[in-house]
Amino acid sequence: MLKLLVLPLLSGFVLSVLLGYVIIPKLRELRIGQYIREEVAAHKKKAGTPTMGGIFFILAIILSRVALFVIEKQWPAREELLILGLTLSYGFIGFLDDYKQIRLGRSLGLRAREKMALQVLFAASFMYFFVDRGSEVILPFSGRVLHMGILYPILGILLIVGIGNGMNFTDGLDGLAAGVATFGLGAYAFIANEYAGAVDRPELAHLTGLALASAGALLGFLVYNYNPAKVFMGDTGSLALGGLLAGYAVVTRTELVLPLIAIVQLVEVVSVILQVFSFQVFGKRIFRMTPIHHHFELLGWSEKKIVYVFWLVALAGAILGIASMGYV
Repeated sequence: MLKLLVLPLLSGFVLSVLLGYVIIPKLRELRIGQYIREEVAAHKKKAGTPTMGGIFFILAIILSRVALFVIEKQWPAREELLILGLTLSYGFIGFLDDYKQIRLGRSLGLRAREKMALQVLFAASFMYFFVDRGSEVILPFSGRVLHMGILYPILGILLIVGIGNGMNFTDGLDGLAAGVATFGLGAYAFIANEYAGAVDRPELAHLTGLALASAGALLGFLVYNYNPAKVFMGDTGSLALGGLLAGYAVVTRTELVLPLIAIVQLVEVVSVILQVFSFQVFGKRIFRMTPIHHHFELLGWSEKKIVYVFWLVALAGAILGIASMGYV
């Protein structure tokens, strides 16, 4: 049990810190710097800070898992490979977006329709591997399951794309996205272990190790990303984290629990949708600026205060998500 819990968390953390120490100077040397939205005046001082830091915590996750399976002389479960595949595919979309931003020297990379098309494509590819396992999803707080029928793959695709974008929107303040995702992964470390026992598949207990290795890698990333940030994760990291969390939800059948665990990401993406809808239909803005963390900035909240409050909300959501399982 100690090996299952401590080793992945520690290895993810140490590898992330070491890789950051090596990669961040390289990013700075290559002038892979962040472009800042002009509307956020307080962020202008962050212009030029190295971005695409998601590369090193993704590498830390992979290396941590490979090392463990080499040591144990085991192959990872199919479900773990699928989650990692979704994580890497969404990270690839983010990498393309970051690359175009840097190459074009502007704050926008891929066109919205290009980004959305790739996200839907990879989400649908992921859901294809679950087409034969049934359409049941766990109803939170009830101990029962809901049969989605032919709507199940649509739910999965919407969930993956939604959380991917929600995680992307959350990445706007130093340490915000990394901290929020860490709490979500902590919740899935517990849920995955319980799920493995519930379906009597002990090999799925390694999904707990993946969640803990990922949480450790993010804590290592926070060493460099905490305010004032020395590096940003970029879309490479934020989209990868969205894919990672959504992948866990599908594998553990907790698609309807994820909105609790990812409450911050949900609020961020909904704030953007409401803002666009209100402006297009009524010609008025609901918030001073979206995603919603920028609204609080423009109200005069300090960056650290917003991050701490959002972290607390994420922690509460993670606890509520675990409690909602009961355990089924």
